[in-house]
Amino acid sequence: MLVKRFFDEPLAQTSYLIGCGATGTAIVIDPNRLVDPYIGAAEAEGLRITAVTETHIHADFLSGTRELAARTGAPMYLSAMGPADWQYEFRNEPNARPLHHAGVITVGNVSIEAVHTPGHTPEHLSFLVTDGAVADEPMAIVTGDFVFVGDVGRPDLLEKAARIAGTSEHAARDLYRSLDWFRSLADHIQVWPGHGAGSACGKGMSAVPQSTVGYERRYNWAFGATSEAEFVRQVLVGQPEPPRYFGVMKRINREGPPLLGSLPNPERVAEHRLLDLLAEGATVIDTRATAEFAAGHLPGSLNIPLGNNFTTYAGSLLPYDRDLYLILQSGVPHAVRRAVQMLVTIGLDRVAGYAGSEALSVWSAEGRELERTPQTAAADVPARQRAGALVVDVRARSEWDQGHIEGARLIPLPELVDRLGEIPEGQEVLLHCQGGGRSAVAASLLLASGRKHVANVSGGFGAWIKAGLPESQS
Repeated sequence: MLVKRFFDEPLAQTSYLIGCGATGTAIVIDPNRLVDPYIGAAEAEGLRITAVTETHIHADFLSGTRELAARTGAPMYLSAMGPADWQYEFRNEPNARPLHHAGVITVGNVSIEAVHTPGHTPEHLSFLVTDGAVADEPMAIVTGDFVFVGDVGRPDLLEKAARIAGTSEHAARDLYRSLDWFRSLADHIQVWPGHGAGSACGKGMSAVPQSTVGYERRYNWAFGATSEAEFVRQVLVGQPEPPRYFGVMKRINREGPPLLGSLPNPERVAEHRLLDLLAEGATVIDTRATAEFAAGHLPGSLNIPLGNNFTTYAGSLLPYDRDLYLILQSGVPHAVRRAVQMLVTIGLDRVAGYAGSEALSVWSAEGRELERTPQTAAADVPARQRAGALVVDVRARSEWDQGHIEGARLIPLPELVDRLGEIPEGQEVLLHCQGGGRSAVAASLLLASGRKHVANVSGGFGAWIKAGLPESQS
């Protein structure tokens, strides 16, 4: 048996290729939309991908199951578990196969047994992996978003992201019962999860890539709950706000993701044309670092730095129904391809064009001033509050609950687009997060929306605490 793990760092998401060397066949579990790495890895090992499956209807990325099946001709196995009103809508396609509890996918000498483990989602499957060439019992379980290293999948996304009201507590109870089954597995069975630290699909998962059943049963907080009621309370408290795009992903992954084929190939836009597009109200994303953006940017552009948070911020702030244009740091090789790849993994396919950061020089050469993001020190915030400034905290609610600035208004960054109307247009607004990164992105959104009196609190709440200023927990 051959196993290859694929980890997408921006999404903190894991896929698995499991193959049988004797027969030259393989299965891919939980592929994302960029399927070339799976195909290339299989070819390098002399394997053919003969099956594709996934653990559940994903919320944090666009599934590549349909894409990979189309590229390889392999059947795609889709969960047939859960309620009738929450099923894959493309399950009737010719190459789709329903997968029920205890169903087995055979890949040469390797067997992949599906186990219904609802909780994170009602249709969720985990996969027991047995290397039949040497054993008659499983060596590993691919847990998807069921059990992570040190955490479990959050049961509130169907309600918070897919807007199916009243499902969180019921899902949490399902998750508790699924964990009861997990307890029955042998200690030595390896746990291969679908996410690691940085994913919004849980609240405290480890960066360690895999674990064992015995270790999780001993050290994962979820197995320390003294009762079902206590577990339900603990698992629902402190979950981060899901990025705004999660609901879109749930819908598209349920309907059937559109086939990508090849990556979008945006054209390079002349600097003068970019300026015209901005004047016409186009969505222009400046991907430079926040400090560079703050020092000078094109009025109306939005700052989302091209780093590991690019995908999450883009999914929270960008529209799906409009063309997107990128400003990229000049001289950075492959920046266009990297940005496009990260955007299409969450279905933001309408990348129409890009320009280098020399566009700023063109703007200045024409005698027009670049816009700057004002910065304010944490120590100056109280005086500016007394003068009438509104402090907006864009951290998560769990961070807010641990301490915040008295009189501030909490609007987590994933909710900011939908709650812009709560921020008065004529009032000075001071934005902060924990360290200054998220609030810098938020400040760019307010400036792009036409707000004039906006400042970012340098160093965020961390600088506030360091300055010895009071924190409220009320």
